[in-house]
Amino acid sequence: MGTFLYLIVHGLLQMLIWAIIISAVLSWLVAFDVINLRNRFVYNVSRVLDAVTRPVLAPVQRIIPPLGGIDISPIIVILVLSAADSALLPMIFRPLMAMMG
Repeated sequence: MGTFLYLIVHGLLQMLIWAIIISAVLSWLVAFDVINLRNRFVYNVSRVLDAVTRPVLAPVQRIIPPLGGIDISPIIVILVLSAADSALLPMIFRPLMAMMG
């Protein structure tokens, strides 16, 4: 049971990291006019990604403003999530896995 919970949390963190990466790339493509938001599919994908990533990115964006028009908050959030995934999750779930088996 502990391993199952660990894999679920690990998978959710990985999906959030990928959503942040895809959202950043999508914003660059829109900014450079490679794709536009008038396309209904692109608009819907952009809205979903924004709804998923905004709660995680907003606190960091309040602390660190864009530097020269470049928003580095996705990089910082990805580093923190990766560190939490590789260091904190095993430390948190190790006793749970030992107890439950």
